[in-house]
Amino acid sequence: MEADFVIVGAGSAGCALGARLGATGASVIVIEHGGSDAGPFIQMPGALSYPMNMSCYDWGYKTEPEPHMGGRRLACPRGKVIGGSSSINGMVYVRGHARDFDTWEEMGATGWSYADVLPYYRRMECWHGDAGDPAWRGLDGPLHVSRGPRDNPLVQGFIKAGTQAGYPATDDYNGAQQEGFGAMEATIWKGQRWSAANAYLHPAKARGDVTVIRGFAARVAIRAGRAIGVELSERGGTGSTLIRARREVVLAAGAIGSPRLLLSSGIGPAAQLGGMGIDIVADRPGVGGNLQDHLEVYVQVAASKPVSLYSVWNLPGKAKVGLEWLLARRGLGASNQIEATGFIRSGPEVDYPDIQFHFIPLAVRYDGRAAFPGHGFQAHVGPMRSQSRGRVSLAGPDPRTAPEIRFNYMSLPQDWAEFRKAIRLTREILGQPALAEFTKAEIQPGPAVQSDDELDAFVRDHAESAYHPCGTCRMGARSDADAVVDPEARVIGVERLRVADSSIFPRITNGNLNAPSIMVGEKVADHILGRGMLPRAERARAEPAMAE
Repeated sequence: MEADFVIVGAGSAGCALGARLGATGASVIVIEHGGSDAGPFIQMPGALSYPMNMSCYDWGYKTEPEPHMGGRRLACPRGKVIGGSSSINGMVYVRGHARDFDTWEEMGATGWSYADVLPYYRRMECWHGDAGDPAWRGLDGPLHVSRGPRDNPLVQGFIKAGTQAGYPATDDYNGAQQEGFGAMEATIWKGQRWSAANAYLHPAKARGDVTVIRGFAARVAIRAGRAIGVELSERGGTGSTLIRARREVVLAAGAIGSPRLLLSSGIGPAAQLGGMGIDIVADRPGVGGNLQDHLEVYVQVAASKPVSLYSVWNLPGKAKVGLEWLLARRGLGASNQIEATGFIRSGPEVDYPDIQFHFIPLAVRYDGRAAFPGHGFQAHVGPMRSQSRGRVSLAGPDPRTAPEIRFNYMSLPQDWAEFRKAIRLTREILGQPALAEFTKAEIQPGPAVQSDDELDAFVRDHAESAYHPCGTCRMGARSDADAVVDPEARVIGVERLRVADSSIFPRITNGNLNAPSIMVGEKVADHILGRGMLPRAERARAEPAMAE
């Protein structure tokens, strides 16, 4: 079997990339190990905690024991389903700050400044915002971006509390001003998860532009320094099937899957691969390195009034919510319930926001476990730009063996100082008058946790990944020894092979990563097709000074 382009991974970037390539008349095969995304646990926004706990949808990765986190092994969910992680994530839509992309360009990713990527955000969006300047947004793209109803008084209280604490409001954090408190945006449309599969892949398949085949991509087939296809491993390891690419192979398997594929194909640190008996194709020490993520903690508060979602956090309540959604795509199940956010600077010396909040009118983990037995609410908070770096490595020569993942979380003194400040600022915001009438007592960290050492212990024991891994196939100048791909996403040292997903990020962006991952797929498609890039856009206005 062969096609002009063979893409590994039907995730956020892979769906966009495949659809854009296929629309030109080129033949495109997308390889995905996971199965259908048709189930209600995926398509119902309110059921977001379920798919990431189901082995049929999630690769189920865990980190190696993290040395600075008490030896804990943290969950690292990755989508194993059509739509990839866009089918199991929280649906939150954040482009990132303009400075993120300008920093990419400064790090060697020429042509990836905010002025360069903004046109691709516009091209991909179909924006349904109720406030903000539409000149900054796309209005006719395939990816629907909407805002929840925000009719829970706790949601409105959180936004108001942010301004009472002295921070600005923002009508659109994805527009001219990220900094401030306001409505969260989500990839939800007409009460349904609007994943990259729903936006791009399913329509492309219906048009006949893309063929999706199911299989486990074991390695890239490389002959004389040129990628010729992808080897699919048969079940039981009894053989393999070669899917040939007439023009190019593109890896879009994500921040864990793409470096794993390169390493298994002999592209990576020569000393590591040679020790496993893997033939070296290209000695690229940066493959698997530069691993980054966002950590967060939940600051939870017990509510004094029965206004949270706890009233439906039981079997009859969930059944009622599910039935209403199935019948009419309405009700609580039609929202991810993450309807308010905030981006703030931790101090006046910080150039642009370095702390993000997700607010939920319920005291519960993302994965649905450890619910507080009563009404409550919580702010998820964490620093945005840790300097700690980790690595994805092979655990052995068998491609089916799960890779070793070490984020090296909290490895720098600055990480601890930033988290302490983030928690203290969160407490200050949640203590404002707008939430006072709903507040009974802090659940966690708890009133007794006040000193630096106590806060550090809380972070060490309770911080969790925000599920934003990136950076493991870093983009940079071809002369950069640690770069894996060049600014056109071509793997350095191998012809006709590219990577297009969050693994190419030089540095993590502010906020959730689904939006910039899709943008990468959009932009790399134009690089592959040899098109001129979309015209550079005007830059965002300077953000206002932090309120005193």
